[in-house]
Amino acid sequence: MPLSDHLTRFLASVHPYDSLAAGELQALARLCEAREISAGETIFTVGEAIGQLFILVEGEVDITDEAGVQISLLGPRNSFGERALLRGEAASRTAVATKATTLIALPKAQFFALMEAEPRVARFFDRGRPQRAAQNDLATMAVARLMTPEPARCAPETPIRAAAEIMHKRRISSVCVVGEDGFQGIVTLRDMNGRVIAGGADPGAPVSTIMTEAPLTLGPSALVTDVLHLMVERGIGHVPILDGGRLAGIVTQTDLTRAQAMTSADLVGRVAKAASAEDMARATAEIAKLLAQLVETGNRHEVVTRLITDIADTATRRLLALAEAELGAPPVPYLWLACGSQGRQEQTGVSDQDNCLILSDVATGADAPYFEAIARHVSDGLATCGYTYCPGYMMATNPRWRQPLRVWRSYFRGWIATPDPEAQMLASVMFDLRPIGGEESLFEGLQRETLKAASENSIFTAHMISNSLKHHPPLGLLRGLATIRSGEYRNQIDLKHNGVVPVVDLGRIYTLQGQLAPVNTRARLEAAMGAGVLSASGGADLLDAYDLIATTRLEHQAAQIRAGRAPDNYLDPSTLSDFERSHLRDAFVVVKTMQSAVGSGKGALG
Repeated sequence: MPLSDHLTRFLASVHPYDSLAAGELQALARLCEAREISAGETIFTVGEAIGQLFILVEGEVDITDEAGVQISLLGPRNSFGERALLRGEAASRTAVATKATTLIALPKAQFFALMEAEPRVARFFDRGRPQRAAQNDLATMAVARLMTPEPARCAPETPIRAAAEIMHKRRISSVCVVGEDGFQGIVTLRDMNGRVIAGGADPGAPVSTIMTEAPLTLGPSALVTDVLHLMVERGIGHVPILDGGRLAGIVTQTDLTRAQAMTSADLVGRVAKAASAEDMARATAEIAKLLAQLVETGNRHEVVTRLITDIADTATRRLLALAEAELGAPPVPYLWLACGSQGRQEQTGVSDQDNCLILSDVATGADAPYFEAIARHVSDGLATCGYTYCPGYMMATNPRWRQPLRVWRSYFRGWIATPDPEAQMLASVMFDLRPIGGEESLFEGLQRETLKAASENSIFTAHMISNSLKHHPPLGLLRGLATIRSGEYRNQIDLKHNGVVPVVDLGRIYTLQGQLAPVNTRARLEAAMGAGVLSASGGADLLDAYDLIATTRLEHQAAQIRAGRAPDNYLDPSTLSDFERSHLRDAFVVVKTMQSAVGSGKGALG
């Protein structure tokens, strides 16, 4: 068998090349070169120009960083070298075969030509790019991302009246008719009006007598553009989506209108004008769909979380305004602050509330009932909007977190002077404070004073570093990822506590070391690099690692939302390709390396 045939068969078993047609695979194989590498041979080293993408067929390749620390140990079907190719830079890694190895090498020009010609391959490797450009074009989205899965359906013999009741109760404009032989047709409100009300059809007759038989349909891989064109050209408002003849979903004009109109600004506007928490809840109920849409259209993770957080901020300020309208003007100046993910502007599809109140020092005991009421009003309103109560009761409804400025100063002084475990935990949360509504000057001086005092207390900083290392990246002893061993999330990894939280903790440490003002994690890392607290190379690696982990988390949540499930932070690694698992593990290794540097006392520059 010719070599190209062997390569074709192998590539057909490797993602993303397995998505190519047979002819495309054969053409790709002819562009590749097979290389035999001896054990111990260096494939490329740090600083060397890389002109090829490598795909591992047999053997094992050790990838190490500039300091010789192992980043990954690659096995068959893993690709490598794309990092430098996508960056347009020399290699920042060294690749050495640890045993006799067979590689496929795809020249740089052909790699980029393949990326250009095959969007599926481009999307796959795009995860290695340091910057992902947003493609905010709804029209190019696959309908599978937009359609309503598992649409309302009934049997052909269902009475017309019963089908109408389904539409009325669910507030929908169509019902799909599915029989023993599969999808048969669709009944819409137009059919009901034209054929029953105006046409006089018997409401007790089978729905099949008024349905549109064999309506125009599309497959899940069609683009939203295809739906738009079909609706405009044929004058229809409903397009069933069939997958292999099976009814998979439906797209309606309402879906398109909602998707085009549903932006973060739209939801912010609706929340800002809401007359009650219940009104707000109707808008915040759409946050999950917005998140999925933002992810699908290629927005960077920090953009998505910022836009999602803006909605929570607006809800908080609107609830404060409604509370003041009900309770009267505040007796003294106050400031409402958020901490946790809202404080860092990093909210996703899974968020509880963490907040507090700082009161002016002129506040007296007589003012306490007013602020207790305003805290309850806002916290309960946020809960109505889907932001669950903090399980640790770190909310303004807790009297401890509703105090005059002088008390807050004493809190931070005490935590820094006596960094016991509780103090470390509380300081970690409260160092992420961000003003939301009220008199912001109440916080400005407190933040400056606290950062200065914390950075100058080496014992406190050491305790904070120790506390930050309690969350470990999910790395196994061998090449795999360490998954949860038992319980509801067995064989999954926690992308929050073992993924983004270790980076969040590192960012907080760099903030203390450099007395830096940013609260957002990515902004903290960039500020730490600018201040020299974090080295340029270490910072670049950590930013890339954080971007990949955070993006993977959001893509996981978006996929759950599209499937009609509630989003969570638990990912089954077996659902990822070899390439994705390898790069995710690489990202976790980078985080672990940076933790080790901070924990060993070498600091971020070591």
